[in-house]
Amino acid sequence: MQSLAWNGQCLQLLDQTALPVKTEYFACHDYRRVAEAIRRLEVRGAPAIGAAAAFGIVLGARELAENHSDFWPGLLAVADELRQTRPTAVNLFWAIDRMMAVASRYSPLFSPEETLLALEAEAVAVAAEDEQSNRLMAGHGAKLFTEKTAVLTHCNAGALATVAFGTALGIIRQAWAEGKISRVFADETRPLLQGARLTAWELMQEGIPVTLITDNMAGWVMKRQMVQAVIVGADRITLNGDVANKIGTYSVAVLAKEHGIPFYVAAPLSTFDFSIKSGEDIPIEERGDQEVTCLGGVRIAPEGVDVFNPAFDVTPHALITAIVTEAGVLLPPFDEKIAKIRLEKGGK
Repeated sequence: MQSLAWNGQCLQLLDQTALPVKTEYFACHDYRRVAEAIRRLEVRGAPAIGAAAAFGIVLGARELAENHSDFWPGLLAVADELRQTRPTAVNLFWAIDRMMAVASRYSPLFSPEETLLALEAEAVAVAAEDEQSNRLMAGHGAKLFTEKTAVLTHCNAGALATVAFGTALGIIRQAWAEGKISRVFADETRPLLQGARLTAWELMQEGIPVTLITDNMAGWVMKRQMVQAVIVGADRITLNGDVANKIGTYSVAVLAKEHGIPFYVAAPLSTFDFSIKSGEDIPIEERGDQEVTCLGGVRIAPEGVDVFNPAFDVTPHALITAIVTEAGVLLPPFDEKIAKIRLEKGGK
């Protein structure tokens, strides 16, 4: 299962807004369609939108080269449009910055066509590295489970949210293969139902036992000791270990703390934002009213009602038991470990 694929000419994206009713891919032949797909959540999940944006840069560079446009200013405009699609998931900005660093090294010295080849190679590397990091993460995370465990997850952090395999669900897949997972409880994840539409579907494809619950059932499931661990993905992690993830994650973390259940976060190092000290400074995307007032195209709230629709919330590091990355499992205090990672990456 792959959320995206590059065939050398265009970017193929799995339309996640159509799941689980339809499994269909569509082709992005230009960067504008990639930007639209990110905005519309046709491609979603922090690692996946980062990889998609990288190929969006390639498509933009190809258009500029073919049209003999002013290459560098044009590429800056392409990057700016892609940056403005969604504000919270830092992988988007990480991937664009990585691509533009390649372009800045090549464009003054080489032709647009040569720069384009270098950008394509870099985007392919971004995608390949994501899958590799997910599989490394899965190996590290599976070691957290020493016996048969029922886990709860929120939103979707599987193959659909990455290039392949998944972060939180990647760990679940690996632990299931090792006989350590008995069942997964998936929160439906209002308002867009990523847990119901995507996570439940992914797990069923894999033959992993999954029970779908509404978001407001999580506390009762914990109270009844039906789950022994929680594992989620992340869209941005700050220097002190605060984590931004899909709205509702914070509530699950508070409930897990109350019931003495470990709360694990799984994310690649590209999800760490070394420029932000704490979750207080993470920009939180707010989306349209209709996501809350309508369900499946049917209005479920009064016309004209005020709506607050943040797409993400922030879970403080004090509620997190461990953060799993491709480099290993980070345990509290997180700030010391994250500072070390930052130094290893050259202080960026």
